[in-house]
Amino acid sequence: MDIKQRAIDNLKGQVGSESSEPPVRPKASVLIPLFVKNGEFYVLLTLRSEQLRTNAGEVCFPGGKSDPQDTDEIHTALREAEEEIGIPPDQVEVVCRLLDPIVSKGGLLVTAVVGFIDGSFLPRPNPAEVSEVFAVPLNLFVQKKDHSMFGAPGMFLHSFQFLDSDSGRQYRIYGLTAAFAIIVAVLALGKWPEFDIDLGSGSFADRINSRINRTMSKL
Repeated sequence: MDIKQRAIDNLKGQVGSESSEPPVRPKASVLIPLFVKNGEFYVLLTLRSEQLRTNAGEVCFPGGKSDPQDTDEIHTALREAEEEIGIPPDQVEVVCRLLDPIVSKGGLLVTAVVGFIDGSFLPRPNPAEVSEVFAVPLNLFVQKKDHSMFGAPGMFLHSFQFLDSDSGRQYRIYGLTAAFAIIVAVLALGKWPEFDIDLGSGSFADRINSRINRTMSKL
């Protein structure tokens, strides 16, 4: 079995369900785009435009709010990824919803959708939403070297520093984006993180902690 198929099998074992929250809470989806290059897993991330009203200048997965015409969370993730980085939906091999939906710091009910893309894909970022698109080795998210944690009300958040050797740019990846990346890395790589994954207490932290622990118990 090749590494991609093994990762797909592991990821499908952690499939999340569709949102069952009341419809009054706004929904959003993100796409976690994976690819294999030279026998290693990578994930695409975006740097949000400084012109946006929310999360400006932050590193995120491509994604956004649900539109009325979206059929489900997967549709939202694929549509938003096409709008933000120019990848057609038919070029994404959707694997699963990573987790049950999680409420973000902004009050959105966020679903993470994992999909594989071709390693030769060339992003076409929409400058109104995305200022940069870059690839990160998935292994970063289980290593202690570039990992840290910082406090937030009622919890702790994971943070990673990534130096892109191609551009020379330094990026900070943290919060929900980092939590999703850790879970994907644990499953796809079959590795336990070198750091403590406990986030503290509180409803948001408890939900993330339970999903990370559930994921790790399957290895």
